[in-house]
Order: sequence, then C-alpha cells, then structure tokens
Amino acid sequence: MERHNVLLGTEFEELIGFSRAVRVGPMVVVGGTAPLDAEGNTVGVGDVAAQARRCFEIVAHALQAAGASLDDVVRTRMFFTDLTDFREAAAVRKEFVGHVKPVDTIMQVASFVNPEWLIEVEADAVIGDDPSWQTSTSER
Repeated sequence: MERHNVLLGTEFEELIGFSRAVRVGPMVVVGGTAPLDAEGNTVGVGDVAAQARRCFEIVAHALQAAGASLDDVVRTRMFFTDLTDFREAAAVRKEFVGHVKPVDTIMQVASFVNPEWLIEVEADAVIGDDPSWQTSTSER
C-alpha cells in the first residue's frame, strides 16, 4: 500500500522529522496535535476549551489533506496536564466528532514540550477506498 505523509509546515515537523498525519490505504493517523496558530504560537493560553478547539481544527485540516474528514474518525485521544480540564475539552470534542461517536482515551501527562499547552489531541480515521482524494495536495 502506498504511504502519504501530510506535512503542515510546522517547525517541529522538520526539527523532529515527523508528519502531522500519515495515510496508508484507508487508515489515517493524526499524531499529537498541539494548540498552535500558523506562526507557531500557543492559542488560548490558560483556556483549555480554546486550546481543544484549535487542536481539533488542526486535526480536521490534516484529515482533509489526507482525503478524510471528521466523519471518518474512529478514535481520539486527549492528553491533559490536569484531568480536571477534561469536561471542557470533552464538550469541544463533541462539537467536532460527537456525531460519529468514536472511541476515546483520556489521559493525564506530566507535561508537554511547551508548558503553555494544556491539551494535545490525536485522532485515527478509516475511510473508504476513494482515489479521488489524491488529486489534491497531500504534502504541504
């Protein structure tokens, strides 16, 4: 099966050598997504709901670049530095993927690379075999 890497142009992609998402066949995996704006600044410092919203916006963009959508999500993972924030972020998650009810894992971690981040989000999607998505740019 062919592999397609989705790159969104962040400094960490080059620094660490990773892709925002990878599609192999019908499977799309979106890695740990932090609440960053286009310039690499943290969005919503101190506001977990704003950070969760930004994370899911980036996830949606990565899925689209891989030929998938939020409708195809089968699993999400939300990582928190403080689990008491989970209800606010869960409400945002519901806005984005609640209609497809994917499985979810919620975990607390000691810290992230940037201490301003309160949350990171991962997502997995499975899509039908539709070759038309390849006509758009999958690497950016």
